[in-house]
Amino acid sequence: MPATRASALRWRALAALLIGAAGVLAFAPFGCFPVSWLTLGGLYGLLSAEAAGARRARAGALLAAAFAFGLFIAGASWVYVSLSVFGGMPAWLAGLATVLFCVVLGIFPALAGALLVALATSGWLARTLLFAGLWTLAEWARSWAFSGFPWLAAGYSQVPPSPLAGLAPLFGVYGVSLASALIGALLFEIASRWRRPSVAGAGGGQGRLPVRSLLAMALSIALLVGGGALLGERRWTRPEGPSLRVALLQGNVPQEIKWRPERFADSLRTYYRLAQENPARLTILPETALPAFLDQVPGEYLDALRQLAVRQQGELLLGIAVAEGRRYFNSAVTLGVSPPQRYSKGHLVPFGEFVPPGLAWFMAMANIPMSDFTAGSPGQPPLDLVGQKVAVNICYEDAFGEEIIGALPAATLLVNISNVAWFGDSLAPAQHLQIAQMRALETGRMMLRATNTGMTAIVDVDGRVRSLLPPFTRGALVDDVQGHAGATPYVRWGNWPVIVFATLLPLLLGRRRPR
Repeated sequence: MPATRASALRWRALAALLIGAAGVLAFAPFGCFPVSWLTLGGLYGLLSAEAAGARRARAGALLAAAFAFGLFIAGASWVYVSLSVFGGMPAWLAGLATVLFCVVLGIFPALAGALLVALATSGWLARTLLFAGLWTLAEWARSWAFSGFPWLAAGYSQVPPSPLAGLAPLFGVYGVSLASALIGALLFEIASRWRRPSVAGAGGGQGRLPVRSLLAMALSIALLVGGGALLGERRWTRPEGPSLRVALLQGNVPQEIKWRPERFADSLRTYYRLAQENPARLTILPETALPAFLDQVPGEYLDALRQLAVRQQGELLLGIAVAEGRRYFNSAVTLGVSPPQRYSKGHLVPFGEFVPPGLAWFMAMANIPMSDFTAGSPGQPPLDLVGQKVAVNICYEDAFGEEIIGALPAATLLVNISNVAWFGDSLAPAQHLQIAQMRALETGRMMLRATNTGMTAIVDVDGRVRSLLPPFTRGALVDDVQGHAGATPYVRWGNWPVIVFATLLPLLLGRRRPR
């Protein structure tokens, strides 16, 4: 590669990295959802320039990988916080691990960029659709490869007030990602050509399009945005049963002291007092609310919690580790008027909750309590609580939409219990709440989130946050919630319609070459 070309590619890679980093502004807590369209459009423009030139797939891979690295190093920097600040890992090693983590996450975007440049389809419609399909496939592959990390998928940035939120009950988060990528690509096509349209009916040379093509691009954007807004008014599910008073408890126990033995009694007092002062039919405590195994908690304390629930003719859901011989589970157990029930987390977090084979040496350099859980069995039924079927998911599990819908349509409520204190005052808690908003949209169910330090919230069926406790405060979120029955199209079909459609795009459009 000539020196001038290599130098130009380096500058374009730097531009891609900065554009990707700017993409974090589309996500919570910033919530500037159009930024996702603009940054994806910027990446599309950089890749299109390569496709129109020498068509170097390696250059396309580099540009897309740089974009992804910028997005993740800016948006998932909380990985460093969990490893170094709370995990006790040396700063240099935590920094290196975070950088390598972000590099690995760029593998699938890099493949998408390489394919877009290599296939180099002709015509604006084929190019934009191909980009949207490849980007969607890259996000989807990232959601399951290496146990999955679906964080910062473009669709998550499009919860309300984005008009594209209305697409989620039909097509799920990856359908919304596809729409976002397509809008971004179309915006770039319009912005790069609107000053020099061809008045003739047929297209001119490179950089020129007939007016009717520009109008078709604008109409396509309007259909996606307007269609999403109209669909957002549709309710896919119906209320089920009477409303229910719930109390979501937020103990705000700092992670750095939570597991100290001398603080155990304080944790017991904190959650008992919150439950006592905020009576409800359903009381929910966060993930590992009590820093011990269930059989290590004094029996009289559990009986006292049970009696609080019985007085309300209700149930208390407690997040706690449960030991069975040499195995232990990250679980939620019930105390109240019904026979005891339990849900155990099935999708564990690598390094945080289990040690991948051959990497025990890595975990030895961190201090993460209970970092080798056993996964709960798949297909656990919803819990039967105070007349509602409650689908419990624990922390990171709500990032996997197709796993959540496994409990539907039987479940009438979704409950997430989390301890994101591991990530401190970072972007992670707000991003996690945004993911919960997407799950409520996809399923047509309310999502109740009880967390240790934030964001404890109630999300309505339209994906809007109904009520929220301030983070890093101790308190209870008390409100009336409504169960829902029925199934959205996404609940019935999952991700497969979108993934099949996205896969067909390169197979069909990639055969055409630019003239």
